[in-house]
Amino acid sequence: MILRGPGGPHLTYCTNIHAGETWAEVRSNLERHVVRVADALGVRPFGVGLRLSGIAARELAQPTELAALRDFLAKHDLYVFTINGFPYGAFHGQRVKEEVYLPDWLDDERLRYTDLLAELLAALLPLGVEGSVSTVPGAFRERVHGPADAQRMAERMVDHAAFLHQLRQRTGRRVCLALEPEPCCHLETLGEAAAFFRDHLFTARSAERLAERTGLGLAAAAAALHRHLTLCLDACHAAVEFEDLEQALAELASAGVRIGKVQLSSGLRIPRVDASTPAHLAPFADEVYLHQVVDACAGRLTRHVDLPAALEAARSYAPGEAHEWRIHFHVPVFLERFGAEPGQLESTQPFLAELLERQARAPIAPHLEVETYTWDVLPEEHRKTDVATAVARELGWVLERLAPPPGDDRQP
Repeated sequence: MILRGPGGPHLTYCTNIHAGETWAEVRSNLERHVVRVADALGVRPFGVGLRLSGIAARELAQPTELAALRDFLAKHDLYVFTINGFPYGAFHGQRVKEEVYLPDWLDDERLRYTDLLAELLAALLPLGVEGSVSTVPGAFRERVHGPADAQRMAERMVDHAAFLHQLRQRTGRRVCLALEPEPCCHLETLGEAAAFFRDHLFTARSAERLAERTGLGLAAAAAALHRHLTLCLDACHAAVEFEDLEQALAELASAGVRIGKVQLSSGLRIPRVDASTPAHLAPFADEVYLHQVVDACAGRLTRHVDLPAALEAARSYAPGEAHEWRIHFHVPVFLERFGAEPGQLESTQPFLAELLERQARAPIAPHLEVETYTWDVLPEEHRKTDVATAVARELGWVLERLAPPPGDDRQP
């Protein structure tokens, strides 16, 4: 089954899993890994999910480099339809943690960077295919000090929507921005995201701002905001937050929020925290990424910014308390648990499976992107297969769950 074509949905994986901060490094990854994944799946044309750092984006913007990329894509029957515009700086091999959100939407550099990504995507998009650029959830929560900061972020996003409208006028290509909620950020849950769109982005004030920058009437400006400002639903993040999928989708729909992109990912789950928990989690501790933890106990959710803080808090749990942890650590989507004994260390795969079943039955988004970016920090036992083979296995697992059931005449 092939998911492609103007009607979508389009399926790929995010190339942020391959280390590379310069355009030369990203180009090498496309040649070494993406072509192999497409070949392994037997899928052509094959969609590409680019990740471009600020440095790589500026280098690719050179006309000769952009022309060379177009030639490469045509030669291998590849096409780009989405860009991960979340991490601006280094993303592998050094401490990332909370720095991954910087520059955030409180900073003009985030706007400049995202405008450039949209410009590049418009230059690569096939005619008739919408593009998406996923981005940070506003900012890391501790950086936002009140409604004034939230409004400042919204104004930059509206200015980006004005750029996207003008880009469509110039190029005939439509690109949307997709805000990606994440634990411990300003937009943490899907409900918080719905409220942000309703209270800050889809308002008369925002429509007036867009109208001033584009010359559109107010009604057309409001429509442009809904067209160009969307949500990126990351399945790992939503599962870690104990989201109810159908409830969240209904809340987003009620706020008029379109889901432009779904990132297909799983996190870690410990059904019952006990004395053995630190030993089970030790192989997953790393100094590169934040691993936010959401602890469910007695109907309450407690959030910890990183795994060490959660482990420290567990030392004071009262005897008999039932704590379930979900951890922001992207793990291969085809793995349901880790280790021989069920119940010790599992994944949030059931949430992802539910989402895929929902996508197959009543599509949620036009863009689907597998995003297991932690291959190089996974425990060694899960790194024995080369990355291209493992990614192809992930995409195959997804395709199986998106396939229509026997007797269903729906076309993929």
